[in-house]
Amino acid sequence: MKKILVTVVLGFATVAAAQTAAQPAQPSQGQAAQPSASTTQGPVIKDPAEYNAYVGAINQKDPAARISGLEAFLTQYPNSIMKVDALQTLMGDYQQTNNQAKTMDTATKLVAADPTNERAMALLAYFDRLKAQGGDANATQDLADAKKYSQMGLDGMAKFSKPQGMSDGDFQKLKDQMTGIFNAALGLAALTDKNYDDARKYLRAAVDATPDTQKDFSVVYPLALAYAGPRPPDPKLNPDPLDSIWFAARASIVAPTPQYQQQIEKYARDLYIKYHGGDDGWTDVLAQAKGSPTQPAGFAIKPAPSPADQAHTMAIAGDPTQMDFAQWEFILSNGAQADQDLVWNAIKGKSFKLQGTVITATATQLDIAASLDDIDAKHADITLTFETPLAKTRIPKEGTALEYFVGAPASYTPNPFMMTMEKGGLPPPKTAPKPPVHHKPTSN
Repeated sequence: MKKILVTVVLGFATVAAAQTAAQPAQPSQGQAAQPSASTTQGPVIKDPAEYNAYVGAINQKDPAARISGLEAFLTQYPNSIMKVDALQTLMGDYQQTNNQAKTMDTATKLVAADPTNERAMALLAYFDRLKAQGGDANATQDLADAKKYSQMGLDGMAKFSKPQGMSDGDFQKLKDQMTGIFNAALGLAALTDKNYDDARKYLRAAVDATPDTQKDFSVVYPLALAYAGPRPPDPKLNPDPLDSIWFAARASIVAPTPQYQQQIEKYARDLYIKYHGGDDGWTDVLAQAKGSPTQPAGFAIKPAPSPADQAHTMAIAGDPTQMDFAQWEFILSNGAQADQDLVWNAIKGKSFKLQGTVITATATQLDIAASLDDIDAKHADITLTFETPLAKTRIPKEGTALEYFVGAPASYTPNPFMMTMEKGGLPPPKTAPKPPVHHKPTSN
């Protein structure tokens, strides 16, 4: 499946340009300005020319004009005390004008100048992740960068202070948004590295931190894949398989194109069938996913019968001597001991005619694959022994599909399954038809 780039414009960076542009203290003529005792100490530009250049740029109302002025200011005064403020405003202006390349370039410079700048790190983590998911030529490096900025961002979040003029509620929303961005990038990086434990942790945190109306495919689908990944050996860490089904179903709803919706719905349905044992009830699950972006409390799906339960049903359904070999194998591999004994006691020592494919062959023994799965895997599940060695011309070649063979079950091992059969027999050799006899006509 192709990677998908979901373009989303973040609002937190543009605030810097529109509302929080810092104004330095103005210097007196010929000397640096000194703040009065009644004012808050802020940055002071000592050079009047530098001051005028900065204020002239920052006070431009048009974003394009402000960009031009700030770029010129940073070129002329690369070590200005207002460098961080100028870069932050410039980053917001580039984003406001939809210039993603310049936004990221400026954010990179801003993090280099201020390694604690959470908003710049969030922008870089966000866009680098989307570039990686979009199939960028440098996707591996993009994801590594997204991971780096995300870890830096999460580590510094505790020290992130509220911007001047922002309400407590908006500040909390800003922190939640950035935390979600950082977790999403870390989760995708972990998923790419097949670290499913961390992928589940980070991606679930990202989805849970996102408002319901903003949960997007680029995070929901990776979370479904993370939950569907291999189960940890520690039962305490095992994710609920219902999570993989739910988020896969939800991903099919928010997928950006009908083609992806169909493909992912099929994937989600396959997960459902694997867990439930059939597709009955699937339309109800899909309807729930359409109706709610959040997994409902008490969401439940009836699991399929366990292999032991299926083996028990199979064992008591009929006469074991009338079963095929694959049924024997399933019951003897998965059934409770009583069910295994029921089948084994019925077939042990009796002669049966079966079909299979030769895996290896000698004059005294054939290793045969008799179930379809083992035939496909070229894996023997029967060892057939002969009381009288086969003639050299009668030893079948490896890979030969036997019309039939005869044998009597003598012993078996459940896992990995192998049945030993004795008193082996093969079809008699086919004799070539005798050529017709032509008699000379007799004369009268």
